[in-house]
Amino acid sequence: MYPYCDKTKNIINMIGSGDAAYVPKAITCAIKALDAIAANEQLDNTTREDAAFAAANLVLSDYNDND
Repeated sequence: MYPYCDKTKNIINMIGSGDAAYVPKAITCAIKALDAIAANEQLDNTTREDAAFAAANLVLSDYNDND
């Protein structure tokens, strides 16, 4: 498994245990979160660029959250 940060691991555990909601359209959720990070002018430019790059790649990928 990828070495996720502690905050991400905690949320994974919460979703797995049923203590947090699972989002069935997870890729759309991720794109929206990454876009919000990219738009946040309080963050450093490198973080914003990384988020925008990741969001753009997901948008252009073959994902389909319509099912």
